[in-house]
Amino acid sequence: MKLLIQAVAASLFGILFFGVVLFWPAGTFDYWQAWMFIAIFIVMSTGPSVYWGLRKPEVLRRRMKSGPMAETRPAQKVATVGIVATVIAVSVVSAVDHRFGWSQVPIWIVVVGNILVAAGLGMALQVVNQNEYAAATITVEAQQPVISTGLYGVVRHPMYAFASLMIVGMPLALDSYWGLLAVVPAVAVFALRIADEEKMLRQELDGYDEYTRKVRYRLVPGVW
Repeated sequence: MKLLIQAVAASLFGILFFGVVLFWPAGTFDYWQAWMFIAIFIVMSTGPSVYWGLRKPEVLRRRMKSGPMAETRPAQKVATVGIVATVIAVSVVSAVDHRFGWSQVPIWIVVVGNILVAAGLGMALQVVNQNEYAAATITVEAQQPVISTGLYGVVRHPMYAFASLMIVGMPLALDSYWGLLAVVPAVAVFALRIADEEKMLRQELDGYDEYTRKVRYRLVPGVW
């Protein structure tokens, strides 16, 4: 129950976080695109957390241990800070864009952006269902298996693939084209995180080398 309460508290913090980085720079609460984005975030994050807390507490415990201080590898600390900075940058730039009307984003593009956000969050959660060891921090546990089926049979890091999809959808959902510029650094951040993670997995996770020969692409099929 304590873990479940912590998960709900984390979701509430997420709502407060996005409330600050969106409505403050927007200079108004009259920003329906931000309200819709936050609503999607609430639905797609809180529901699974409650389910894991009730049915699979170990999964939730792995997901709750997150942030730069929870990482043990220096490169992962840097990457985690970079990911948080990217999300803040995308949010703030998009909100300022909305405030001053730099972009003219049609409603159907906003809807597409929200679909990308929902799909990215939803599929990232599906990754956790396929691999219960998919922690928020980079770790290898005793007797942890290599998962090579499902989404892991398509790319080696489906969690980051869908997180990237969500980040691309964010500025569109938030009524901004200029916010897409803030997405660019995310590519370098994810590349750093993946490169360091694979270095550790090759050293510590039995069978991972063989898996990399079977599944060639890390993030995007046919690209990288």
